[in-house]
Amino acid sequence: MTAAALFRNLADLPRWLQAGAVSIGNFDGVHVGHAALLERLVARARALQRAAVVFTFDPHPAALLCPDAVPPPLTWTERKVELLTALGVDAVIAYPTDWAILSLTADEFFARILRAQLDVRALVEGPNFFFGRHRRGTIAYLARLCRQAGVELEVVEPLQVDGDYVSSSRIRELIQAGQVGAADQLLTQPYRVQGEVVRGAGRGARLGFPTANLQPVGMVLPPLGVYAGRATLRGATFPAAIHIGPNPTFREDRVKFEIHMVGIDRPLYGETLAVDFRDRLRDIRVFDGIEELQEQLRRDVEAVVRL
Repeated sequence: MTAAALFRNLADLPRWLQAGAVSIGNFDGVHVGHAALLERLVARARALQRAAVVFTFDPHPAALLCPDAVPPPLTWTERKVELLTALGVDAVIAYPTDWAILSLTADEFFARILRAQLDVRALVEGPNFFFGRHRRGTIAYLARLCRQAGVELEVVEPLQVDGDYVSSSRIRELIQAGQVGAADQLLTQPYRVQGEVVRGAGRGARLGFPTANLQPVGMVLPPLGVYAGRATLRGATFPAAIHIGPNPTFREDRVKFEIHMVGIDRPLYGETLAVDFRDRLRDIRVFDGIEELQEQLRRDVEAVVRL
């Protein structure tokens, strides 16, 4: 599958991106609710025989408007493009959020961005969509602007799972509670973090379970514990036991992010790892000795391989 084209500058947009179908939003995490909306976006684009385009913001507008209350992200931009590509999106505009765009009124945003720059022919949004300065543009106002401009507007109702609406905030709360399996049920792909491997104490290798110490990008992380997942290195994926927390058995209280990749026993310093969370295995605890710890690590690895 060819990755969706990523653009950050509206002045550089090629002609094939114009006169298509557009959806505007943050799409953090790219969950099953987003997938339902984007299914309609792609259908609209195919009917027009034009591109399906997602217009998002980088960083989240809250980073400028209320920096002390910015939620930690569920995805970084390049990962978001991967997830959106898998749903059929042709191009992603990750607009560099600045005060100029946040100062545009709803009318100005519609006229300058959607009409003049994108020549949009169809819009697909949810009922709680807001746009323009101070979020004063409602979905009803957008419908009015679209009627006046001859632009199609489709409003997709939010998706409910187990009686609650699917949202990025709901998924964030599940991950922060350690319920990574439940979060994965709401995402289009398992929850992933990424970071660089840094040097650790080297104790894992001496125990027979070498680990990569990850310095993750600023993402939502689950609470302290041991998790089952998968780690991807240079395109190859391996079962992984993930340890987030200190090593109290060795009287260490510094929180570390360690990954034991089944089938990898060489140092990975400086490599970039992508780590998918699948399930929570257990809490962090103190072991009575090295042999008891090694036995638990063996059980952890067995659980990871069975997943």
